[in-house]
Amino acid sequence: MTEQATVDQVHDVVIIGSGPAGYTAAVYTARANLNPIVLAGSVTAGGELMNTTDVENFPGFQDGIQGPELMMNMEAQARRFGADIRHEDATELKLDQRVKEISLGSGGVLHARSVILATGSAYRELGVPGEKQLSGHGVSWCATCDGFFFREQAIAVVGGGDSAMEEALFLTKFASKVYVIHRREELRASQIMADRAKANEKIEFIWNSEVTEVRGEGKVSQLALRNTVDGSESTLDVTGLFVAIGHDPRVDLFKDQLTLTDEGTVEVQGRTSKTSLPGVFAAGDVLDPHYRQAITAAGSGCVAALDVEAYLAEASETDAAETQQAETIPA
Repeated sequence: MTEQATVDQVHDVVIIGSGPAGYTAAVYTARANLNPIVLAGSVTAGGELMNTTDVENFPGFQDGIQGPELMMNMEAQARRFGADIRHEDATELKLDQRVKEISLGSGGVLHARSVILATGSAYRELGVPGEKQLSGHGVSWCATCDGFFFREQAIAVVGGGDSAMEEALFLTKFASKVYVIHRREELRASQIMADRAKANEKIEFIWNSEVTEVRGEGKVSQLALRNTVDGSESTLDVTGLFVAIGHDPRVDLFKDQLTLTDEGTVEVQGRTSKTSLPGVFAAGDVLDPHYRQAITAAGSGCVAALDVEAYLAEASETDAAETQQAETIPA
């Protein structure tokens, strides 16, 4: 299938990915009568918030809301306006042509005038026993999201880069003690961030150590540690563990077709959602190497939807002008 596809075979917009970015883009494009198709994912529908418990920093919910409930509300809102949300995966994309081609895990193929990439990012995990089981019950990958729940408690941060230092410093606003666990004896963080963390009296560093197990009955109560130099083992009593060893934007589907930033996220033009290919737009964590909040992702989804609406309107005017010009040319 190429650009010769007939109009009734081509959708205005296909949104790949869900979560706050994808569902917000779906709400806006549906209300603009663009009849969006959302490939929410067969397993990952709703994004990272499906693994979160209390969300207290998303505007509009005075008493907070559970992450899965927030995502189900967003999905229902998008459906209300006519979005076609499908719980299946895109397996291959052809984005460098006027009519985009999206292959599906079910074996089908979609064609679209525009595509919004809202595939998000995945936090890197430690991969140790207890980590997944206690996710949302003391194990977190976002201090801004969850730090408030650890007032006057002893907690730990794993990592040695700038993001780990930022997390640790932020958590000192709430916790009584913040342990920073790092595999080496020197931080990878910038000097200014390292100095700030070392100067904070609430932060204590545990050098040359790695977490081997997260323990607790229903919630985190203890970490098992191993010294990376001599192999000795120890334990650390904490009620929270923040994993800050980086995250990976989900760009495998299209990384060879679009320009990426040094951080590996999709590069966009200024404050728009426009990527390096016409008709291809990005939203949410896949273009955000820093903030990665539900509310910023939702705002980004709005931007992408408005950019798509403008792109399709301009493309329609161009097509109409070309048709009119062709009709006036003598045979």
